[in-house]
Amino acid sequence: MRTALQNFLREEGGTTAVEYAVMLAMVLLVMIGTIATFGSQTGGLWGNTNTRLSEAGFGS
Repeated sequence: MRTALQNFLREEGGTTAVEYAVMLAMVLLVMIGTIATFGSQTGGLWGNTNTRLSEAGFGS
């Protein structure tokens, strides 16, 4: 007769869910890091473009 602990340790469904949660967390961390890096770089790029266009007489 198996105990509840033995059943829990033999069950693999929970392990799969934990693995997916860890993978999702890793993907989210990579996405947040990428967005933060490229977001600041593109912000400077567009700011520089806006300044140059204003100096050339375009825009407000």
